[in-house]
Amino acid sequence: MSFLKAEWRKLAIANYSIDKQLLDEFVPFGTELDLWNDKCYVSLVGFMFLNTRLLGVKVPFHVNFEEVNLRFYVKRFENGKWKRGVVFIKEIVPKRALTFVANTVYNENYETMPMSHRWTENERERTVEYRWSKNGKNYSFEVNASTDSHEIAPESETEFITEHYWGYAKVSDERSNEYEVTHPKWRAYQVKDYVIEVDFGAVYGDEFGFLNSLQPCSVMLAEGSKITVEKKRTLKSDPD
Repeated sequence: MSFLKAEWRKLAIANYSIDKQLLDEFVPFGTELDLWNDKCYVSLVGFMFLNTRLLGVKVPFHVNFEEVNLRFYVKRFENGKWKRGVVFIKEIVPKRALTFVANTVYNENYETMPMSHRWTENERERTVEYRWSKNGKNYSFEVNASTDSHEIAPESETEFITEHYWGYAKVSDERSNEYEVTHPKWRAYQVKDYVIEVDFGAVYGDEFGFLNSLQPCSVMLAEGSKITVEKKRTLKSDPD
């Protein structure tokens, strides 16, 4: 049985190209950075969890909720092939129980904050916005995009960003957690405009405050799909 089943919907994604050395301390054991055309990306991602089930059970008041995370991309070579994965700097959700389970079971970096979202659509465009607040300050990520979706082109930047099917969490310098995320290939919308109002240092840590002065090199909106998060396994160095 999968650890978690849900839908991830309307994924707003802003990608920043950074110096890869800035991520050295965050790379989990057993993985290495995964680059796109020699660029190292971190991504701000906002989306909705819908119809969430934990070990097959819908937990009251924890079925539909927002998440906004900051993540980067890694890969692991195993059994003759590459596993492409994601590492989360921090994941923001509105429910304390979600934070407790994710941090305890998967050693992730969840934090609970008040959150809301807005989805609107007219004949010309759709708007997807995610909002959250910390220490009395409000932050938001809004994307305006087409109403019609399109297939994601093979070998494209959008495919690189959306098709990482493993999650990794650093436990120590010699240990990390690995878990598989399954979903079909997504469709995407053509982004027309966006607004990002985030103090990255305040929300994600001082070491990421430099993102405040950067413009994203790309912004995407993916429709998403049903997903599963499988049970973790621990990677560790061989004993002497």
